[in-house]
Amino acid sequence: METKPRTLGELLQTTEYAGRRPFDNQIRLVQDEVRANLTRKLRSGEPLFPGVVGYDDTVIPQLVNALLARQNFILLGLRGQAKSRILRAITDLLDPEVPVIAGVDMPDDPLNPVGAEGRHLLEAHGLDLPIRWLPRAERYVEKLATPDVTVADLIGDVDPIKAARLGTSLGDTRSMHFGLLPRANRGIFAVNELADLAPKVQVALFNILQEGDVQIKGYPIRLELDVMLVFSANPEDYTARGKIVTPLKDRIGSEIRTHYPTDVRQGMEITAQEAVRAEGVVLPGFIAELIEEIAFQAREDGRVDKLSGVSQRLPISLLEVAAANAERRSLTTDDAPVVRVSDVYAGLPAITGKLELEYEGELKGADNVARDVIRKAAGAVYARHYGSADTKALEKWFDAGNVFRFPQGGDAASALKAAQDVPDLPELAATVAGSSDDAVRAAAAEFVLEGLYGRKKLSRAEELYAAPEPEVKRERGGRWN
Repeated sequence: METKPRTLGELLQTTEYAGRRPFDNQIRLVQDEVRANLTRKLRSGEPLFPGVVGYDDTVIPQLVNALLARQNFILLGLRGQAKSRILRAITDLLDPEVPVIAGVDMPDDPLNPVGAEGRHLLEAHGLDLPIRWLPRAERYVEKLATPDVTVADLIGDVDPIKAARLGTSLGDTRSMHFGLLPRANRGIFAVNELADLAPKVQVALFNILQEGDVQIKGYPIRLELDVMLVFSANPEDYTARGKIVTPLKDRIGSEIRTHYPTDVRQGMEITAQEAVRAEGVVLPGFIAELIEEIAFQAREDGRVDKLSGVSQRLPISLLEVAAANAERRSLTTDDAPVVRVSDVYAGLPAITGKLELEYEGELKGADNVARDVIRKAAGAVYARHYGSADTKALEKWFDAGNVFRFPQGGDAASALKAAQDVPDLPELAATVAGSSDDAVRAAAAEFVLEGLYGRKKLSRAEELYAAPEPEVKRERGGRWN
């Protein structure tokens, strides 16, 4: 196994650094490194941002352009739009590891250090300067901006004890206790929710990046850092909680807008990728689509605040809770763990906590709004795939005043046996299920009834899914549950 260089002298004997000399000013900036690796990936056809779905024709091209142009950038979008995931994925465009001076707080290039401490060590040790190898994962520093973040948190502060120990003045950078930004030297520094930073902190951030200097407690401190700066922000924050100061905003190279999935299938792919459910729990395709459609319906609902948005975390959390409820039912009844519509309703807590309601929604209540959204989603999914199905006999049966209670306990075979009483329901369920498995067909039968309810062809009692055997009825007489 090849041993990595541990001193500057050993480093200069490698092929990559052959012919270089200390303080040669041949500096390869982080932006240059990202650009080189991005160019290589584009030519080879490698995936650029694995796990980021739905942005291939929108966000990714703009992001690639910004990186090729060596720009700092900001991702602007509502919550749950993969902004942080994208920022963290940029670390894959860094080299696997780079050499830095060992024994200093701020990662520094052993040939061209920007920090006073690094320069002092290079002058003192020369070719014997100890180095260490910094992996790409440690070259990413992220900070969630909040109004209480200070200049000291981001840049650093003067440390009188350190100055006394080293015998330096308070204005010497060697006397500083470094903040997050200097510790991100030779890497990527990400600030989430940028608009929440106090204006004076934003100005200090701008100064240290643009001019290389900042005043700390009256002392001018110079730090010409090699950092790629990336940001994220929510458009609502520009007016609701704060704003980005003009000098900083003007010097952010690109403003890239993110968005929610543009279609249900795209959203289902994201949710399936992110959600965690127990092994063995079956999620029928029509239920997966229903769960995703709920997020789409909520984003269009007038009772939900559009400025806050409906995060993609809603269908992810809902799928997880619905699957858990199916698992719980199977553990207590020996029924097969197949997710049903009733399990989706059991996931109401995963919906209500993620909806910011307008005044009308607050009056109606989060639970009622969530139930309405589920109903509309079921109707939309049913209409999309089975809207042309002939349900006249089924509707006529309910019109006659018949009541159907869908069994929630027991095995799937019992549920299917009960469904035999409703004309055409077993046949419709078999079509929807696309499977001979009794548990899936039982889930499909419940979905058919919910879909018809969502299309206002049936009605059901309010105690649905609260009682052991809920009932359903036709809008004009019969009912199902």
